[in-house]
Amino acid sequence: MDISIVIVSWNTREMLRSCLKSLSDSQQQLRIETIVIDNASDDGSADMVAAEFPRINLIRNTDNKGFGTATNQGLRIAKGRYSLLLNSDTLCHGDVLASSVAYMDAHPNVGMMGCKVLNEDGTTQMTGSRFPSFLNLALQTLGLNRLKHPRWLQRYQMLDWDRNDEREVEVISGCYLLVRKEVLNSVGLLDESFFLYGEETDWCRRCSEAGWQLRFAPVGSITHYGSGSSQQLNYRRDIMLSEGTVRLHRKHSGAVAGTFVWLLLLAFNLSRSIYWSSRSIVTRDSATTQRANHFRQVVSHFSDAWPIG
Repeated sequence: MDISIVIVSWNTREMLRSCLKSLSDSQQQLRIETIVIDNASDDGSADMVAAEFPRINLIRNTDNKGFGTATNQGLRIAKGRYSLLLNSDTLCHGDVLASSVAYMDAHPNVGMMGCKVLNEDGTTQMTGSRFPSFLNLALQTLGLNRLKHPRWLQRYQMLDWDRNDEREVEVISGCYLLVRKEVLNSVGLLDESFFLYGEETDWCRRCSEAGWQLRFAPVGSITHYGSGSSQQLNYRRDIMLSEGTVRLHRKHSGAVAGTFVWLLLLAFNLSRSIYWSSRSIVTRDSATTQRANHFRQVVSHFSDAWPIG
């Protein structure tokens, strides 16, 4: 088996159907198995896979186990020389799978790789980044990463790079993350203490620390619509994202670092709450009011962003 494609889905039936159909272009060039883990969807996603894609290995969870745990369910039974983490809200174009496998075969020191990721309108998503250190997070939360000069302000998401050439990166997006079997054997699976965010960043960090290279290579492209599942979480998405980020820092740098990151993210969300609440008083339009309510909810529940366990 060349590649095992692991897809976790939660209430993304139509996107998942399109994603699975898009994989057919590479099926003739590679020996592929596809594993779908359904996290207790209530939109008929699992039944759709069973009826329309009977050759796919379908795992039906009776509760939402989160991204990391569900992904590991697929990785444990994967038979491929490579495993691909692929989001259910993506489309694979052309021979991107075959080209990715060929790239990894030609670069035995690369443990993980990502390809070019496009938005729905064809523009390039800025996937592939540095590790979200406290400095990098501060640059982002303060909006300084939007400044073009000096260039180092754009360091976190590497915004001065157009993604048209190959580069070594510190973090590869989990929407398309190809990992070789030897990495799974040496580094292990995803850390299941991360429920939805931060698990692939932690995995990339562990892969790098084990001596493997992480590369972005524009050997092909996918389209990533984004937020296929997480858009259903409203303000809880921001809480979970913050919790994953704090957990990441607490794991790799200790409780003090985790505390500083928690305070930084709280300050950011508090400033957003004040800004949008003030603006809603002046403008009184529905979009501004919704943003104000969103950030007020985030702030009022921000204690949940401190990891338990």
